[in-house]
Amino acid sequence: MYMQTPPSPPVKPVTRLWQPALTRLPRLTPARRAFRAFMLGVLRIVSFFCLKPSLQGLENFPRRGPALVVINHLGHADIALLASALPVTPDALGMIELYAQPILGKLFDWYGIIWLHRGQPDRRALRAALKGLAEGRIMIIAPEGRYSLMDGLEPGGNGAAYLALKSDAPIVPVALTGTENASVFGHLRRLRRAPVTLTVGVPFHLTNQADRQDALRAGTRQTMTALAGLLPVEYRGVYRQP
Repeated sequence: MYMQTPPSPPVKPVTRLWQPALTRLPRLTPARRAFRAFMLGVLRIVSFFCLKPSLQGLENFPRRGPALVVINHLGHADIALLASALPVTPDALGMIELYAQPILGKLFDWYGIIWLHRGQPDRRALRAALKGLAEGRIMIIAPEGRYSLMDGLEPGGNGAAYLALKSDAPIVPVALTGTENASVFGHLRRLRRAPVTLTVGVPFHLTNQADRQDALRAGTRQTMTALAGLLPVEYRGVYRQP
């Protein structure tokens, strides 16, 4: 079993931009579907020129939902790698701070992500994600809640486990390596594509327990352990084997 071990991870961020009215499940209008297809095409082009991907386990990825995709979060290139590799157009939860970015915020909003306020349970975002799963959508969430600051997995929050337990949707672990900003931009400065990997694990369901908090803790531990098992030892962080 993978155990949490020292050193202690940095303190998790708390959202200062509080705009709950922006949080909703995006409607899949024809215009939004077209824009999503366009954005995924752009990201695939970016990935082709900037990344040198190695893909494993794609046969494990579901072609239809509902499903909850959990990823480890390393850098900006995570989005391009996921867009270029995954066989579906997913929905995602993203931090509300991105909305304040002049261009990037608009692009994400037009694509239609569920804006998430970090640092406390965002019930509005959770309800929106549950509604999407009930509609059969595939949702992406990063349980760590941000880019890792410790070159490996940070402790996962309980949001993914809550969604999986409440919806009974399968969890699909997807592990990324090589997408750290320092690595990707370092290779680009040398006019080289950055070697990256994406590994899809076997989907699984969480088991409910009589005690809700015990179920959340066990579900989070199972989810993060599944991610750790797909990563090289140096990327496992607090879930590294003792």
